[in-house]
Amino acid sequence: MLCALALLTIGVVMVQSAGMQVPGLGETGLVESDVVGSGEVVAVDGVSARSLMTSRSALYLVLAVGAMVLASRIPMRKIAARLDRVVWFKPGGDLGVLLIGCAVLIVVVWSVYVPGIARPRNGAHRWVDLRLPGLESMQPSELAKWGIVLLVAWYAARLGSYRENRLTVFWKGLLPVILCIGAVAFAVVMEDLGTGVLMVLACSVVLVAGGARLKHFAAFVPIGLAGVAAAIITSPYRVKRITAFLDPYADAQGEGYQMIQSLTTISGGGFFGRGLGNGLQKFGYLPEDTTDFLFAVICEEMGFMGALAVIAAYAAMVWVGTDIARREQSPMLRLVVVGVIATFSIQAMINLMVVTGLGPTKGIALPLLSNGGTGWVVTSVCLGLIVAIERTQEYASAFDGSLEEDISFAQRGGMMPGLVMGGAQEAHEIGAQEMAELMGETDSEHELEVVVPNRKRLVRAGKPQRHEDVPEADDWFADRG
Repeated sequence: MLCALALLTIGVVMVQSAGMQVPGLGETGLVESDVVGSGEVVAVDGVSARSLMTSRSALYLVLAVGAMVLASRIPMRKIAARLDRVVWFKPGGDLGVLLIGCAVLIVVVWSVYVPGIARPRNGAHRWVDLRLPGLESMQPSELAKWGIVLLVAWYAARLGSYRENRLTVFWKGLLPVILCIGAVAFAVVMEDLGTGVLMVLACSVVLVAGGARLKHFAAFVPIGLAGVAAAIITSPYRVKRITAFLDPYADAQGEGYQMIQSLTTISGGGFFGRGLGNGLQKFGYLPEDTTDFLFAVICEEMGFMGALAVIAAYAAMVWVGTDIARREQSPMLRLVVVGVIATFSIQAMINLMVVTGLGPTKGIALPLLSNGGTGWVVTSVCLGLIVAIERTQEYASAFDGSLEEDISFAQRGGMMPGLVMGGAQEAHEIGAQEMAELMGETDSEHELEVVVPNRKRLVRAGKPQRHEDVPEADDWFADRG
C-alpha cells in the first residue's frame, strides 16, 4: 500500500508538471496574461502547493486512497468461503455463472455506444459521461479489464475444487472459459486493442496458475495472432503505428513523431534530470505527455535516478504480491492475487515498452501514474483486495489448509464444529468471535475454541442431523473426492 501511495503521489506531481503551459505572445512580445491596465508586467503563477492540492488529480488521489482503504477491509475470506460452499445442482451451473458474468461485462463495455451517455473523443468511443462534478467521464473498459480477471480467478478455482482439476480437460474445462475471455476481449478490441490484449494475457496467467496445461494454449495461439492481425489490418491507424514502430524516421512529422519525441524527451534527462518542472519537451512537443507518455517526462525531469525509483516501486509491488500469492492457502484468493498482480505488471510493462520505443504506440496508461480517474480508483480497489487477503493470512496460517473443507462438511451435515488443530508446541487459543468470523458465522450461538497442543489434527463435531436432511452433501463430495 505504501508503494501504491508513493506512485499516486508522484503521479499527481508529475501530471501537474507535465500539464504546464506557456501562454501565447501578444503584439508587444509579452505574455498576454502578464500585462495589466497600467502597463505593468506581473508574473504568471506556475505549479504551486495550492494548485496541487486543488487539482483534479489530487481529487482522484483522495478517491483512490479511500477506495483502497475500504477495499482492504472487505472480508475476502468470508466471501471466498461462502462462494466455495455454493452448490449448483443443475449440470453446467459453474459455466452458467461464467456466461452471465461475461454477458454483463460485454454490456458494460458496449455502453460507450449508448446515446446520451456516450462521450467520444477524437473519433474513439472509450468513455461514458457520468455528469458528476470532478468525475466527468469513465472508461468502461477499465471495469471490464479487472472484472474479467476476478471472474476467471473464481471460475478457475471452482474447477480446481473437483476431484480432478477440470481445467486440465480441454473441451469441458479450458475451452468455455477461453471463449468467454475472447468474447469480452473482442468487445474491447473494437475500440482499444491494447487493453484487449492485456486482458487476454492476464487471464492466461490466471488459468495457467490455476492448473491449465500449456499445451492446450498452443491451439489458441494461431487464433489469437490471427485476431490481432485482423484488428490491425482493418484499422488504417493501427497499420500506421506498426510501420512507425519499424521505422519512425520514415514519417518523422507524421506517425513517427510521437515515438521520436518520446525518445528525445528521455535522452534529455541524463542521469539526474533537468529538475522537477524544468522539462522542455512537455511544452507542445511531446503529445499525450500527461497520460500515455508521462514516464518520458519523469525521465527528463528526474533523470535516470527518478525513472529507476519508479520502476523499483513497481517491482516492489509485484514482488510483495507474488509473495502473498505464494503463501496463500485458499485457491480462489491465490488466483485473485495472481490476476491482479498480472494485470498490474503487464500493463506497466506495455506502457514502459511503448515509451522507450520497444513497442508500437498503444493507448495503455501507466498504472497509478498516468492521468486518469477511473484507472486510479479501480486499480486501487483491486490492490486493496490484496491487502485484505494479506491482512488475514496470519489467522489462516493457524490451520493446515483444510479449514474450509471442515466448515463446508459441518454446515452441509448440519453440524457446528469445534476444532482442535496442530501447528505449535505450546497451546494457543483463538476466541469464539474470531473463530466465528473466520467461519463466516458471526451470529453463531456456539462456543468455539481452537487449541493447538500438538501437531495432530482432530475435528470434534456436535449437534448432528440426519444424513438424509442434506442429500446434496453426497453430490458435493462425490465430485471433490
